Amino acid sequence: MPLILVTNDDGVSSEGIHALADAMRPLGDVLVVAPLQEASAIGHALTLRRPLRIETIRDQVYAVDGTPTDCVNLACAIILKNQMPDLVVSGINKGWNLGDDITYSGTVSGALEGALLGPPAIAVSLQRTRDAYDFGPSAAAAAIVARAVLTHGLPPRTFININAPSGTPKGLRVTTQA
Repeated sequence: MPLILVTNDDGVSSEGIHALADAMRPLGDVLVVAPLQEASAIGHALTLRRPLRIETIRDQVYAVDGTPTDCVNLACAIILKNQMPDLVVSGINKGWNLGDDITYSGTVSGALEGALLGPPAIAVSLQRTRDAYDFGPSAAAAAIVARAVLTHGLPPRTFININAPSGTPKGLRVTTQA
């Protein structure tokens, strides 16, 4: 079975990461490694001036007291003992990551770090809402894309950035980042 690393920037306790992990489980073995606390708008930062701590939350779920980029690196180097996952999926973020916002996004940076290390990657974001978040439709869309990526792959150092509207999407549309 493929090994899927799931991370985010909203923290290991966020509803979005657990909805995403649940959607990935039919596709492979899922490992969740996410920041201990919310780390939004941190960009592609690495923690260099202090030691990082990995905390086991439960089986296959770990928290790191660092950034999403730290999480992906420690997952691959320490938790997986230098084994690369077959796919890195980051999200589900509360709020779209569009245009220039991707340069600030910890969600996008989690996927970017995965792609830079070698595996294909996906970032998943959901439109901000005043109502309760329903992560189900965006998680289902992510699973459709993840299945295609696991089957067909992506060019090296490439990731996909999914931005789902709130509610039930009417389909998928591929576009360029702009």
